[in-house]
Amino acid sequence: MQKLSTRHLLGIKDLTPDDIELIMATATEFKEVINRPIKKVPSLRDVTIANVFFENSTRTRLSFELAEKRLSADTLSFSAAGSSVKKGETLLDTVNNILAMKVDMIVMRHASPGAPHFLSKHINANIVNAGDGTHEHPTQALLDSFSMRERLGTDLVGKKVAIIGDILHSRVALSNIFALKKQGAEVMLCGPSTLIPRYITELGVKVSHNVREALAWCDVANVLRIQLERQHIKYFPSLREYSLYFGINKRMLDELDKEIVLMHPGPINRGVELSSDAADSHHSIILDQVENGVATRMAVLYLLAAQN
Repeated sequence: MQKLSTRHLLGIKDLTPDDIELIMATATEFKEVINRPIKKVPSLRDVTIANVFFENSTRTRLSFELAEKRLSADTLSFSAAGSSVKKGETLLDTVNNILAMKVDMIVMRHASPGAPHFLSKHINANIVNAGDGTHEHPTQALLDSFSMRERLGTDLVGKKVAIIGDILHSRVALSNIFALKKQGAEVMLCGPSTLIPRYITELGVKVSHNVREALAWCDVANVLRIQLERQHIKYFPSLREYSLYFGINKRMLDELDKEIVLMHPGPINRGVELSSDAADSHHSIILDQVENGVATRMAVLYLLAAQN
Protein backbone atom coordinates (compact mmCIF):
# COMPACT_ATOMS: atom_id res chain seq x y z
CA MET A 1 0.00 0.00 0.00
CA GLN A 2 1.23 3.50 -0.91
CA LYS A 3 1.83 5.67 2.15
CA LEU A 4 1.93 9.37 2.98
CA SER A 5 5.35 10.97 3.39
CA THR A 6 4.40 12.36 6.84
CA ARG A 7 3.02 11.08 10.17
CA HIS A 8 0.91 14.19 10.70
CA LEU A 9 -1.27 16.52 8.66
CA LEU A 10 -0.05 19.87 10.00
CA GLY A 11 -0.42 21.83 6.76
CA ILE A 12 -0.56 21.48 2.98
CA LYS A 13 2.93 23.03 2.87
CA ASP A 14 4.29 19.75 4.30
CA LEU A 15 2.62 17.49 1.72
CA THR A 16 4.15 16.39 -1.58
CA PRO A 17 2.13 16.37 -4.83
CA ASP A 18 2.13 12.53 -4.54
CA ASP A 19 0.62 12.80 -1.04
CA ILE A 20 -2.19 14.97 -2.42
CA GLU A 21 -2.85 12.51 -5.26
CA LEU A 22 -2.98 9.62 -2.77
CA ILE A 23 -5.48 11.49 -0.56
CA MET A 24 -7.65 12.35 -3.60
CA ALA A 25 -7.68 8.70 -4.78
CA THR A 26 -8.50 7.42 -1.28
CA ALA A 27 -11.26 10.03 -0.84
CA THR A 28 -12.82 8.85 -4.12
CA GLU A 29 -13.05 5.31 -2.69
CA PHE A 30 -14.55 6.56 0.58
CA LYS A 31 -17.09 8.74 -1.23
CA GLU A 32 -18.43 5.54 -2.79
CA VAL A 33 -18.59 3.99 0.71
CA ILE A 34 -20.62 6.84 2.26
CA ASN A 35 -23.18 6.63 -0.54
CA ARG A 36 -23.90 2.95 0.12
CA PRO A 37 -26.95 1.87 2.19
CA ILE A 38 -24.49 0.67 4.89
CA LYS A 39 -22.06 3.55 5.27
CA LYS A 40 -19.65 2.05 7.81
CA VAL A 41 -16.35 0.25 7.26
CA PRO A 42 -14.17 -1.34 9.98
CA SER A 43 -10.95 0.33 8.79
CA LEU A 44 -10.11 2.06 12.12
CA ARG A 45 -11.90 -0.30 14.50
CA ASP A 46 -9.01 -0.40 17.01
CA VAL A 47 -8.06 3.29 16.75
CA THR A 48 -9.06 5.96 19.28
CA ILE A 49 -9.28 9.55 18.06
CA ALA A 50 -9.69 12.68 20.22
CA ASN A 51 -11.26 15.80 18.73
CA VAL A 52 -9.63 18.64 20.66
CA PHE A 53 -11.23 21.98 19.76
CA PHE A 54 -10.04 25.17 21.43
CA GLU A 55 -12.10 27.28 18.99
CA ASN A 56 -15.73 27.15 17.89
CA SER A 57 -16.59 24.95 14.90
CA THR A 58 -19.68 23.43 13.33
CA ARG A 59 -18.92 21.95 9.89
CA THR A 60 -15.33 20.86 10.57
CA ARG A 61 -16.08 19.27 13.92
CA LEU A 62 -19.21 17.42 12.74
CA SER A 63 -17.42 16.34 9.56
CA PHE A 64 -14.49 14.84 11.49
CA GLU A 65 -16.80 13.13 14.00
CA LEU A 66 -18.86 11.60 11.19
CA ALA A 67 -15.72 10.54 9.29
CA GLU A 68 -14.42 8.81 12.43
CA LYS A 69 -17.73 7.00 13.01
CA ARG A 70 -17.88 5.89 9.36
CA LEU A 71 -14.41 4.32 9.86
CA SER A 72 -15.55 2.61 13.12
CA ALA A 73 -13.00 4.49 15.25
CA ASP A 74 -13.57 5.13 18.96
CA THR A 75 -13.88 8.87 19.53
CA LEU A 76 -13.90 11.38 22.33
CA SER A 77 -14.56 15.10 22.02
CA PHE A 78 -13.00 17.92 23.99
CA SER A 79 -14.18 21.52 24.06
CA ALA A 80 -12.05 24.19 25.73
CA ALA A 81 -15.13 26.13 26.85
CA GLY A 82 -16.02 23.69 29.62
CA SER A 83 -12.56 22.31 30.38
CA SER A 84 -9.65 22.73 32.78
CA VAL A 85 -8.06 25.10 30.24
CA LYS A 86 -10.32 27.72 31.85
CA LYS A 87 -8.55 26.95 35.15
CA GLY A 88 -5.11 27.63 33.67
CA GLU A 89 -4.05 24.20 32.41
CA THR A 90 -1.47 24.36 29.60
CA LEU A 91 -2.03 22.98 26.10
CA LEU A 92 0.62 20.29 26.59
CA ASP A 93 -0.81 19.17 29.95
CA THR A 94 -4.32 19.04 28.49
CA VAL A 95 -3.23 16.89 25.55
CA ASN A 96 -0.98 14.62 27.67
CA ASN A 97 -3.92 13.94 29.97
CA ILE A 98 -6.00 12.94 26.95
CA LEU A 99 -3.17 10.74 25.63
CA ALA A 100 -2.91 9.02 29.02
CA MET A 101 -6.33 7.56 28.16
CA LYS A 102 -4.58 5.66 25.29
CA VAL A 103 -5.58 7.92 22.40
CA ASP A 104 -3.89 7.22 19.03
CA MET A 105 -4.71 10.36 17.08
CA ILE A 106 -5.50 14.02 17.84
CA VAL A 107 -7.67 16.23 15.62
CA MET A 108 -7.00 19.75 16.85
CA ARG A 109 -8.26 23.27 16.23
CA HIS A 110 -6.53 26.11 18.03
CA ALA A 111 -6.53 29.91 17.83
CA SER A 112 -2.72 30.10 17.89
CA PRO A 113 -0.85 29.58 14.60
CA GLY A 114 1.65 26.73 14.96
CA ALA A 115 -0.06 25.02 17.93
CA PRO A 116 -0.32 21.61 16.14
CA HIS A 117 3.34 21.90 15.05
CA PHE A 118 4.37 22.54 18.67
CA LEU A 119 2.42 19.49 19.85
CA SER A 120 3.88 17.24 17.15
CA LYS A 121 7.34 17.78 18.67
CA HIS A 122 6.21 16.67 22.14
CA ILE A 123 3.76 13.78 21.71
CA ASN A 124 3.74 10.45 19.85
CA ALA A 125 0.15 10.47 18.55
CA ASN A 126 -0.67 11.43 14.94
CA ILE A 127 -1.95 15.02 14.72
CA VAL A 128 -4.44 16.45 12.22
CA ASN A 129 -4.59 20.22 12.06
CA ALA A 130 -8.27 21.23 11.92
CA GLY A 131 -7.31 24.91 11.71
CA ASP A 132 -4.64 26.88 13.57
CA GLY A 133 -5.39 30.60 13.86
CA THR A 134 -4.93 32.42 10.56
CA HIS A 135 -2.28 29.93 9.43
CA GLU A 136 -3.60 26.75 7.73
CA HIS A 137 -6.71 24.56 7.41
CA PRO A 138 -5.37 21.62 5.38
CA THR A 139 -8.44 19.35 5.26
CA GLN A 140 -10.57 22.24 3.95
CA ALA A 141 -8.12 22.78 1.08
CA LEU A 142 -8.08 19.05 0.32
CA LEU A 143 -11.87 18.79 0.21
CA ASP A 144 -11.98 21.95 -1.94
CA SER A 145 -9.53 20.38 -4.42
CA PHE A 146 -11.52 17.13 -4.40
CA SER A 147 -14.76 19.07 -5.07
CA MET A 148 -13.17 21.05 -7.94
CA ARG A 149 -11.84 17.87 -9.58
CA GLU A 150 -15.23 16.19 -9.21
CA ARG A 151 -17.16 19.06 -10.82
CA LEU A 152 -14.60 19.78 -13.55
CA GLY A 153 -14.14 16.08 -14.32
CA THR A 154 -10.38 16.41 -14.57
CA ASP A 155 -7.25 17.25 -12.59
CA LEU A 156 -6.42 20.89 -11.82
CA VAL A 157 -3.41 21.35 -14.11
CA GLY A 158 -3.83 24.70 -15.88
CA LYS A 159 -7.18 25.45 -14.20
CA LYS A 160 -7.74 29.02 -13.02
CA VAL A 161 -8.99 29.45 -9.46
CA ALA A 162 -9.93 32.83 -7.95
CA ILE A 163 -9.98 33.08 -4.15
CA ILE A 164 -12.17 36.07 -3.30
CA GLY A 165 -12.67 37.83 0.04
CA ASP A 166 -10.83 38.17 3.36
CA ILE A 167 -7.47 36.68 2.37
CA LEU A 168 -5.58 38.35 5.25
CA HIS A 169 -7.38 36.49 8.05
CA SER A 170 -8.10 33.24 6.19
CA ARG A 171 -6.34 29.95 6.95
CA VAL A 172 -8.44 28.44 4.14
CA ALA A 173 -6.86 30.79 1.58
CA LEU A 174 -3.27 29.89 2.49
CA SER A 175 -3.91 26.13 2.47
CA ASN A 176 -5.76 26.42 -0.84
CA ILE A 177 -2.89 28.38 -2.43
CA PHE A 178 -0.40 25.66 -1.43
CA ALA A 179 -2.73 22.83 -2.55
CA LEU A 180 -3.65 24.41 -5.89
CA LYS A 181 -0.08 25.33 -6.80
CA LYS A 182 1.09 21.77 -6.03
CA GLN A 183 -1.58 20.48 -8.43
CA GLY A 184 -0.57 22.80 -11.27
CA ALA A 185 -3.44 25.30 -11.03
CA GLU A 186 -3.18 29.06 -11.50
CA VAL A 187 -4.40 31.17 -8.57
CA MET A 188 -5.70 34.74 -8.37
CA LEU A 189 -6.54 36.47 -5.10
CA CYS A 190 -9.22 39.16 -5.09
CA GLY A 191 -10.38 41.52 -2.36
CA PRO A 192 -9.87 45.00 -0.90
CA SER A 193 -6.18 45.97 -0.78
CA THR A 194 -6.45 46.10 3.04
CA LEU A 195 -7.38 42.39 3.11
CA ILE A 196 -4.62 41.13 0.78
CA PRO A 197 -1.41 40.27 2.69
CA ARG A 198 1.72 42.13 1.70
CA TYR A 199 4.20 40.07 -0.37
CA ILE A 200 1.57 37.35 -1.06
CA THR A 201 2.57 37.41 -4.76
CA GLU A 202 5.83 35.71 -3.69
CA LEU A 203 3.73 32.51 -3.43
CA GLY A 204 3.24 32.66 -7.21
CA VAL A 205 -0.30 34.06 -7.26
CA LYS A 206 -1.91 36.97 -9.13
CA VAL A 207 -3.77 39.74 -7.27
CA SER A 208 -6.82 41.72 -8.41
CA HIS A 209 -9.02 44.27 -6.66
CA ASN A 210 -11.85 43.96 -9.20
CA VAL A 211 -14.29 41.10 -8.55
CA ARG A 212 -15.72 41.17 -12.10
CA GLU A 213 -12.21 40.85 -13.52
CA ALA A 214 -11.55 37.85 -11.23
CA LEU A 215 -14.82 36.15 -12.25
CA ALA A 216 -14.11 36.70 -15.97
CA TRP A 217 -10.61 35.17 -15.52
CA CYS A 218 -11.39 32.07 -13.46
CA ASP A 219 -12.81 28.58 -13.93
CA VAL A 220 -13.57 28.31 -10.20
CA ALA A 221 -14.41 31.08 -7.71
CA ASN A 222 -13.79 30.12 -4.07
CA VAL A 223 -15.46 32.86 -2.02
CA LEU A 224 -14.37 33.45 1.59
CA ARG A 225 -16.22 34.86 4.56
CA ILE A 226 -15.39 38.25 6.03
CA GLN A 227 -13.96 37.21 9.41
CA LEU A 228 -15.12 40.06 11.61
CA GLU A 229 -14.19 38.10 14.77
CA ARG A 230 -10.50 38.25 13.78
CA GLN A 231 -10.51 41.90 12.71
CA HIS A 232 -9.39 44.18 15.52
CA ILE A 233 -9.39 47.30 13.34
CA LYS A 234 -11.67 48.36 10.47
CA TYR A 235 -10.38 47.17 7.08
CA PHE A 236 -13.26 48.67 5.05
CA PRO A 237 -15.97 51.26 5.80
CA SER A 238 -18.98 48.91 6.17
CA LEU A 239 -20.35 45.50 5.22
CA ARG A 240 -22.76 47.26 2.85
CA GLU A 241 -19.86 48.87 1.03
CA TYR A 242 -17.93 45.60 0.92
CA SER A 243 -20.97 43.87 -0.58
CA LEU A 244 -21.35 46.65 -3.15
CA TYR A 245 -17.79 46.30 -4.45
CA PHE A 246 -16.90 42.64 -3.76
CA GLY A 247 -20.21 40.81 -3.26
CA ILE A 248 -21.26 38.27 -5.90
CA ASN A 249 -24.82 37.77 -7.13
CA LYS A 250 -26.39 35.45 -9.70
CA ARG A 251 -26.77 38.21 -12.29
CA MET A 252 -22.99 38.68 -12.33
CA LEU A 253 -22.50 34.94 -12.87
CA ASP A 254 -25.15 34.77 -15.62
CA GLU A 255 -23.53 37.69 -17.47
CA LEU A 256 -20.26 35.76 -17.87
CA ASP A 257 -19.69 34.21 -21.30
CA LYS A 258 -18.81 30.86 -19.67
CA GLU A 259 -19.84 28.57 -16.84
CA ILE A 260 -17.81 28.86 -13.64
CA VAL A 261 -17.91 26.85 -10.43
CA LEU A 262 -18.84 28.71 -7.24
CA MET A 263 -17.52 27.53 -3.85
CA HIS A 264 -17.58 28.71 -0.22
CA PRO A 265 -16.07 26.99 2.86
CA GLY A 266 -18.90 28.26 5.10
CA PRO A 267 -20.45 29.73 7.08
CA ILE A 268 -21.85 32.10 4.43
CA ASN A 269 -22.69 35.69 5.31
CA ARG A 270 -25.63 35.84 2.90
CA GLY A 271 -26.01 39.27 1.38
CA VAL A 272 -22.37 40.18 2.10
CA GLU A 273 -19.91 38.05 0.10
CA LEU A 274 -22.64 36.05 -1.69
CA SER A 275 -26.29 36.77 -2.43
CA SER A 276 -28.74 33.92 -1.74
CA ASP A 277 -29.54 33.53 -5.44
CA ALA A 278 -25.81 32.99 -6.17
CA ALA A 279 -25.23 30.63 -3.22
CA ASP A 280 -28.21 28.49 -4.23
CA SER A 281 -27.63 28.64 -8.01
CA HIS A 282 -26.57 25.83 -10.37
CA HIS A 283 -23.04 27.31 -10.32
CA SER A 284 -22.71 26.48 -6.61
CA ILE A 285 -21.13 23.28 -5.24
CA ILE A 286 -21.23 24.47 -1.61
CA LEU A 287 -23.26 21.49 -0.32
CA ASP A 288 -21.09 19.11 -2.37
CA GLN A 289 -18.11 20.51 -0.46
CA VAL A 290 -19.79 19.54 2.82
CA GLU A 291 -20.43 15.97 1.62
CA ASN A 292 -16.93 15.68 0.19
CA GLY A 293 -15.50 16.89 3.50
CA VAL A 294 -16.52 13.62 5.16
CA ALA A 295 -14.92 11.46 2.43
CA THR A 296 -11.73 13.55 2.38
CA ARG A 297 -11.35 13.47 6.16
CA MET A 298 -11.97 9.70 6.16
CA ALA A 299 -9.09 9.42 3.67
CA VAL A 300 -6.76 11.56 5.81
CA LEU A 301 -7.53 9.66 9.04
CA TYR A 302 -7.20 6.26 7.31
CA LEU A 303 -3.87 7.11 5.67
CA LEU A 304 -2.37 8.60 8.86
CA ALA A 305 -3.45 5.59 10.92
CA ALA A 306 -1.61 3.37 8.41
CA GLN A 307 1.65 5.16 9.33
CA ASN A 308 1.72 3.54 12.79
